[in-house]
Amino acid sequence: MKMKSLYSKFAFITIMIMIFSGIISFLLSNAFYQIKLKQQNDEKISYFALEVADFASKHPLISLQDYFKHIGAIGYQILLVSEEGDKQYFGSPFRKKALPEAIPKKVLRGEVYHGVRRFPHKTFVTGFFANELTNSIGVPFEYKNKKYALFIRPDIKLMFNEMHILFGWLLVISILLSILLVLISTKYLVKPIKKLNNATKEIAEGNFSIKLDIDRKDELGHLAVSFSTMAKKLAKVDILRKDLISNITHDIQSPLTNIKGYLNLLENNSNSQQKKQQYIQVVQSEVNRLSNMTKQLLLLSTIESKKDLMEISMVDITGQLKSVIHQYQWSILDKGIMMSYSLPDASVKGDPALLYSVWENLLTNAIKYNRENGEIDIELFDSDLQIEVVMKDNGVGLDEEERDRIFDRFYRADASRARSVEGTGLGLSIVQSIVDMHRGEIEVTSQKGQGTTFKVVLPKI
Repeated sequence: MKMKSLYSKFAFITIMIMIFSGIISFLLSNAFYQIKLKQQNDEKISYFALEVADFASKHPLISLQDYFKHIGAIGYQILLVSEEGDKQYFGSPFRKKALPEAIPKKVLRGEVYHGVRRFPHKTFVTGFFANELTNSIGVPFEYKNKKYALFIRPDIKLMFNEMHILFGWLLVISILLSILLVLISTKYLVKPIKKLNNATKEIAEGNFSIKLDIDRKDELGHLAVSFSTMAKKLAKVDILRKDLISNITHDIQSPLTNIKGYLNLLENNSNSQQKKQQYIQVVQSEVNRLSNMTKQLLLLSTIESKKDLMEISMVDITGQLKSVIHQYQWSILDKGIMMSYSLPDASVKGDPALLYSVWENLLTNAIKYNRENGEIDIELFDSDLQIEVVMKDNGVGLDEEERDRIFDRFYRADASRARSVEGTGLGLSIVQSIVDMHRGEIEVTSQKGQGTTFKVVLPKI
């Protein structure tokens, strides 16, 4: 029978372990009986037989038949053999009375017969309880100057007649109860796994709003919590994916449409040379937009694959910040932005190209989302263990929801405004990835309509 469910497999394996453990325990117990207990039983029965024989020898006035009837009544099986070969049985009968003729003769001559110790190697269940004459102790004694051979063994059946039934029921009940508990506990363990499996199918079908009612403190409970967290993140990623499609579609389609339109205008020979030159400049500008987008996508991909392959050297952070400010000086002046900065000398170990991208993205964002005649202030703080770069603007600012998502890939705050502002929504995601690679931190504080402040902390060690 092919078992497909985890429940069936777990229950089957547990029951097999119980059975296997039972067999091993039985074999070990049998080995202990053969090596240790069998010898001890032989010695105890031999001692008792010698005591019985000694008492009979020293008390010739007692009735031998009455004496052995009394011994048989208290739980022993007895065979009494006289030197003439006469046999008398006392107590409950032996199941097998077969006994080689040489054995009584040896006992009559004074030897002790250790039948319990020499009994064939069988399991202790059959060996200890075997109701056979050969599984007895034989001792010699004299009574009224006449030799006898006494063969004796405990009547196990009489002693355990009621107990073995009780033990049998206990064994059966314990096995059935164990199997029942295994099935119940298995169902308890497998049930949350089934829920997780169904939740996985829901996620595979695109339903990320799942709720798992698994309230446990064990590993499965922790797995359920992690699974719910994963579902929330996947839902967030799904929103980002939709934003990506929307943003990238617009950001790619818009310049392509413009390029196509102006190329059509260039085909018109009636246009003056001046207009054609203007059209060419527009086409070049749109091509640059597409180029910048692909560069950022490529940079983000490079960052992901370069986490362990950074080109580390001492980086002059002050020089990089001044270089970025100089690079975008024209954009700053064109928007009438008042630029101020305090940049003492400071250096850290890092990848120069990647860190330059951090300052470039932060500054271009501060310029793009600033107001006309706004302000940008950059401060650099240097200490023994770290440096801090604080870039502050008084632009459009961010609300709480936008702050929470500002580092998500392809997310652009203020969607209506973002349509008119050049960008891909990748810049701050790139910044955070680079800062993380340098074991640093980036924080953002902002208020809608009042501006935004980014603080980058980079360790020196």
